[in-house]
Formats: sequence, C-alpha cells, structure tokens
Amino acid sequence: MTRVVIYSKPGCHLCDEAKAAIQAAGCDEEYALEEINIETDPVLLDRYRFEIPVITIDGVEAFRNRVGSEEFTKAILAAKNSYR
Repeated sequence: MTRVVIYSKPGCHLCDEAKAAIQAAGCDEEYALEEINIETDPVLLDRYRFEIPVITIDGVEAFRNRVGSEEFTKAILAAKNSYR
C-alpha cells in the first residue's frame, strides 16, 4: 500500500485544506495516511516551518503548501503504477 505522510502543525489552515483535498480525492483505499506534527521534532520544525503542509508519497516529496484532489489522485495512481 502506498504510504502518504503529511507534515503539518495544529492551527495551520493550509494543512486543513490539504487534508480536506486528500479526503475528497476519494481514493483512501489506495494509501495509508500518517500525519506528523512538525512541532514535536526540532529538525522537522526547522526544515518545514514556513513550507507546510509538505506531503510525501512513499518517501518522495509530492506537494508543498497546497494540493488539489485531482492532483493528489493522479500522484497516488502514478505511485501505484510504478510498483508494477
């Protein structure tokens, strides 16, 4: 299964929008989602402080700041197809 990680922090409106777009994509059976609060790790906070949300797919950065439902679906399908 494809692993999706969203690096975010509480109170981030862009993060909330990204999570809503991911959910609206309607392909949740294709991936496992993990959300990481960058405020819990000084290295992540330093790296992503002004760039969140950052979304990785199978360890590769796919989106930064914004993501749309259609773009997310395309990225998930591309990741899935790369396994073949």
